[in-house]
Order: sequence, then structure tokens, then C-alpha cells
Amino acid sequence: MCNNMKENDERAPLIEETKEILNPFVHRLELNTAYDKFKLVFMSVFVVPLRVIGIMFCLLVAYVLASSGLYGLSRQDLADRPMSGWRRNIRWYMGLCGRMMMRCFAFQWVRIKGRMATRAEAPIIIVGPHSSFLDAIAVFWSNVPCLVNRIENLQLPLFGKYIDYTQPVYVWREDTNSRQNTIQEIKRRAMSDEDWPQVMIFPEGTCTNRSCLITFKPGAFYPGVPVQPVIIRYNNRTDSFTWTWDGPGALKMLWVTLCQFHNYVELEYLPVYTPNEEEKMDAKLFANNVRQVMADALGVPVADYTYDDCRLMQKAKLKNLPYQTGLIEFQKLRHRLGLNLKNVEEELLSQYADIAISNGQITLQDFAKYLGIPESEPALIDLFKLYDKDNSGTIDFREYLIGYCQYSQPANTEDTLKLAFKLFDRGGKGRILLDDLIKALKASLDMTSEETTRIFKQADQDNKGYITFEDFEAHAKRKPEYAKIFLTYQESVKNGTRSRFAHQAPVGKEKAD
Repeated sequence: MCNNMKENDERAPLIEETKEILNPFVHRLELNTAYDKFKLVFMSVFVVPLRVIGIMFCLLVAYVLASSGLYGLSRQDLADRPMSGWRRNIRWYMGLCGRMMMRCFAFQWVRIKGRMATRAEAPIIIVGPHSSFLDAIAVFWSNVPCLVNRIENLQLPLFGKYIDYTQPVYVWREDTNSRQNTIQEIKRRAMSDEDWPQVMIFPEGTCTNRSCLITFKPGAFYPGVPVQPVIIRYNNRTDSFTWTWDGPGALKMLWVTLCQFHNYVELEYLPVYTPNEEEKMDAKLFANNVRQVMADALGVPVADYTYDDCRLMQKAKLKNLPYQTGLIEFQKLRHRLGLNLKNVEEELLSQYADIAISNGQITLQDFAKYLGIPESEPALIDLFKLYDKDNSGTIDFREYLIGYCQYSQPANTEDTLKLAFKLFDRGGKGRILLDDLIKALKASLDMTSEETTRIFKQADQDNKGYITFEDFEAHAKRKPEYAKIFLTYQESVKNGTRSRFAHQAPVGKEKAD
């Protein structure tokens, strides 16, 4: 174990550099060759209908089996004790139905490496990388273990009954105590003397493109019991399995997968990982070390991305923000540079006040000085390039500040707009000219100059030549197409989560009485 940790330390700089350029939440499915197009047409007409019939038959049989096994049992019964007798024996037939269904998905070649551990050897199975709902292959070939699953998945037609039969550990995202309850239930089953099936967990918590292993959630590691890592490899020339936040939809994935002559997948059961005393006391350390073992076996780096990064990407996409695919890199670069999200308001409106009031154009040398970071720092150069769109050697520092606000408070568009008005307010007079409004709305909402000009003229009803934030807000709320800008903010006020940033006065000004 010590030798592994030493090797990890030596490899850390390389991994740190690699993960900065990875985006595990993007996938492109290219089908450009004549062969690919012919195969899609041929298989769609002659083969896919038969495969769909086979899949539906397997699902219906599994549904009947699951319903039989669950007959007379309440949700509390399923949570209190493991099934036994004839109900438990149905599990084998459920696994058979699942394996037959995957055969219908053209997974004729499922290669198994290693040996699956017994529950006595490893109560918990850790599976990764998680890239698709087709990863259910690991469930069907692992004796249908208990799963950790969202309660919403019970609503899935046919699959909901199958999931319920596995006696899963349910996650209730609406319950504020869900995380702790889930951890306690995993711990109870893992350490129980009763004959519970093994618990299978996909610790990444979201799908990636398998270019790296992202942060493992520590829930599976709190019990401090031995775990068996299982890795999944899809070896097809056409990757129709990967389902990420930025990529093809589920229906396209399924269609292209069904149109393949053969699909190849490999499950490798790695040796059981037994935690040492330090890992038993530190679930995050335990999770990171297991992740590294799995990454080494896969030959990919580790990267500290999380489900929250997916949410940021999704919010950026919905708001049409620029640099959608660079969002995560921005977040990670700032983290590496030590630009923490704590006290965001104070940093933006005090430390950078002087340059914000000016025209905002700065060079890399100035950028390094204001951030207090050496100019030669590679991460700083990457961050600067993210904003130097025309390779002019200068950036508008105000755009950086607005981006900083967008990425640190992605749900609060109104605060971002207020910041944009303050940064482009010449002299801090509480008003903004047309040229500056064009820059402000371009940076904060990616709005075109034509649309901004129209808004300005409509909001400047007295032809003063400038507008205030209040003028803009009053005009926007009268227009359905702009009123949604303030919707998230108003909902946050209603829920009692309004940002402190909204209460601050403009730079150099005191709040009015």
C-alpha cells in the first residue's frame, strides 16, 4: 500500500496537468462513413425490430418475476430484511432475463476477467467508469446485487419493478437528510449478519466519457469494509454507449447501439481492496485510493470533477453563456490558482474596484499582478487565453469579473447583471451609456449589439442618453422574453436563499437610506 501511495505522489504532477485539459462530460457520436450509414439503414429495417421485440419480451418476463417476488411485501419489509426462500431464488432468473436482454442489444461478447468476490469477502461492489445506463451489464453479470438508486426511478415503466426487487438503497433527493440516511443504510447492510446481497455502487454519481475517473462520492466507503472494484470497458469502434451532459440523446444512443452487428464489453473484477486503519477513519482517503487503483487498471487519469460541474455546464447551456465547454476548465483553473469562492462579493467589489472603473483592458502581466500569481504560472496563462478571444494580448478584466460571478453563482442572473452594470458604469454614477451597455450585456447574457440597442432605446424613455439598472429592470419585467432573467432570483428570495451580493451598493457608493 505504501509503495502505491509513493507512486501516486510521483505521478501527481502529470495527473494534475492532464486533468486540466479533460472534459469528461462531452461526447460526440460521429457516423460519417458510407459503411456506417449503410449499416444504420440495413439494421434498422431488417434487424432492429426483432431485437426490440426480444428486449420487450425479456422486460415483460422480468416484470412478471419481480411482481411475483414482491407480492405481499411492503416497502418497509424490503428495507428491513433480505429476501429468502423462493423469493430469493427468483433473483437468478432476474439476472438471466437481464443477460438475455443485453444479448438483444447485440452484446454477444461480454468478456469477464477476474473473479467476483463473495459477500463475506467484499460486502460492497464499486463500479466505474459510469458512462451509460447500459452499465446495467455489471448488475446482470454480478448476481443482481442491491443498488443505490433514486426513488424517482421507480416510475420507469417495467424497469421500476425490476429495481424495486433488488431491494435497493433509495436516495430521496427532496429529503434534506437523504445523504446521511443513505450512508447509514449502506453501513447497516454492509455490516449486517443477515444474508443481504452485496451492495453495488457507481460512486462517480453521474455519467462521463470514460476519459478519466472523476471524484468518487464517499458514501460507499464510510462503512470501512472491504470493497471489490469492477471496471467496465467498451471496445467497439463506434462508441454509441456514452451518455453525457453534452452529447447525443438517449434515443439516438439506443438506436445506434441496436444497429451494430456486435457490441463488445469487458467486465474486470479487480482484487478485493481491504482498507487500512487510516482509510477506515477517512472515507475520502479510502475513496481516492480505490479510485486510483481503478484508474491504473484502466490506464486513465483521475480528475476532481463532480456532479456539481455538470450542473454548472447545464446552467451555462440554458443561459447561452459563452465558453460552455470551457466552463469546467475555468472552474478548475481558478481552484488551482487558489481563487476561492469564499467572500466573492468582497473580492470583486473592493480588491478590483480601481481597475473595474477604468476601461478594464489589461495584459497578462497586469492580470498576474492583480491576482497575485507569478506570470509564468501555466494555469494563469490558460485562464488568460480563455478570455483573450482575438489573441490581442489583452483582455477586458471586467469580463473576467462577470465570468467569475457567473460561475460562482450560476443560478443568480440578476446579481450578475447588477455586477455588469457596476463594472461598466463610468465613474460610478449609477448610470450606463449605450456603448457600455452593449459590452455589459454581451459579457453577462451573450446578447447581440442590435438587441441591446433596441432595449436601450425602449428603456431610455426620456432620451437622456443613458439608463440606470432600475430603468433596465423595469423595462425587462414588462417583456415576457426578458422577465425570465429575474425569475430564478425571485424564486431564491421566496425560498429564503437570496444572495448577499444583491444588497451591496455600487462601487464607491453607500446604500441609499
